[in-house]
Amino acid sequence: MISNPPRPATKRAAVPLVVTAAATAPGVYLGLTGTHLSPALAALLFGIAVVGAAFVLSWVAEAVQVDISAGLAITVLALIAVLPEYAVDFVFASEGGRAFAEYGPSCVPPGSTDQSSCGLALANMTGANRILVGVGWAAVVLLAAWRIRRNGQDKSQEKPRKAGVTLERTDAVPLAFLGVATLYSLTLPLRHSITLIDAVVLVGIFVLYAVRVAKAPPGDPDLEGVAKVLGEQPKLRRRLACAGLFAFAAAVILLVAENFAHALVETGTQVGISQFFLVQWVAPLASEAPELLVACLYAWRLKTTDALATLVSSKVNQWTLLVGTLPVVFAVASASTSGLPIDAAQREELLLTAAQSLFAVSLLLSLTITVRGALVLLGLFIAQFVLAGVLPQSIKGIELVALSIAYLVAAAVVTVRSRRHLVTLARDGFRTPYRELAD
Repeated sequence: MISNPPRPATKRAAVPLVVTAAATAPGVYLGLTGTHLSPALAALLFGIAVVGAAFVLSWVAEAVQVDISAGLAITVLALIAVLPEYAVDFVFASEGGRAFAEYGPSCVPPGSTDQSSCGLALANMTGANRILVGVGWAAVVLLAAWRIRRNGQDKSQEKPRKAGVTLERTDAVPLAFLGVATLYSLTLPLRHSITLIDAVVLVGIFVLYAVRVAKAPPGDPDLEGVAKVLGEQPKLRRRLACAGLFAFAAAVILLVAENFAHALVETGTQVGISQFFLVQWVAPLASEAPELLVACLYAWRLKTTDALATLVSSKVNQWTLLVGTLPVVFAVASASTSGLPIDAAQREELLLTAAQSLFAVSLLLSLTITVRGALVLLGLFIAQFVLAGVLPQSIKGIELVALSIAYLVAAAVVTVRSRRHLVTLARDGFRTPYRELAD
């Protein structure tokens, strides 16, 4: 009996899976054997492995939408997609906790010029959050606008093309919870540490959010590529495949995340690049790349609502669960109840990240973000690097405060202009039944 040949779609799906698995192989080999390479080359190979594992996670996260409700699927998607970010950040938080136990609040040996591990944990978190909004949100809107202009009118959007990207009414839920988390996060720069109390509050916000979205009615996900092939498999085969791929990606991340973090720090020390810069911007780019690429792919296909909704949910995840669990990891590693220390430089970074988040939320009060709004988000994100490059060393850091003020003022202006949408967003986000929102 001759078996039927594999379907073309299955063959096409196997190609990116094989390529991704091959991309993780060098990093996995280095992690298993302990082979020593130059820090820069090791960081590159470990980083590629993280990116490959993150792609696998993104495919699994999309495929599981077949088995759970639409709202819960978005939450699971956001959780799974940022696992690489968690892994890298937890490495620094854990090392910071051990350094705190040994050296005190400075987290470095006396006389050392190395960057504090505690500061690196916060640097990785703030960088990831700002990339997600300043690059991710903006890129989705601008790419979609360019595609619409090239292809003619976007038939999937009822608004005029000048309106930008419009979310569904159900997306008021993550946006409302993001607003609450952002308002609370504005208090963090006023502290000397992120404490376990902050952890309870932020994780509590995420739990309430997860409970809220779990009530969403089942949806019919529109999958593409590998995720589509996985989603179309029979139930048992689909679940086994997703479980196996998830286990593979998680194993890769656990194996290479710590090595990736260490290689980045060693690269900075060896070649004279700031460790802080590499941890804040290069590491998050590796862990966030698949998520950003998937969102941009959605935007390219003019699935603009799906693209932006996924990034909004990821922002909720990072700004609640990720920030909230860092002090827990730190406390466990330091064997104390002390909070994750915040030095003066990190207070400015936290302020800028919170201010950017507030401005981003204000832009979406009407559930629509325009091209102009996206350009402002991207422009202010780039301005940080431009200002840092032109300002004299004696006043470095002032650009963070100046941009924070700009974000906060812009958020206040936009909120006042969109104030009629504020009550509607809060009502839909926290009270309106999900079935009514879906209808």
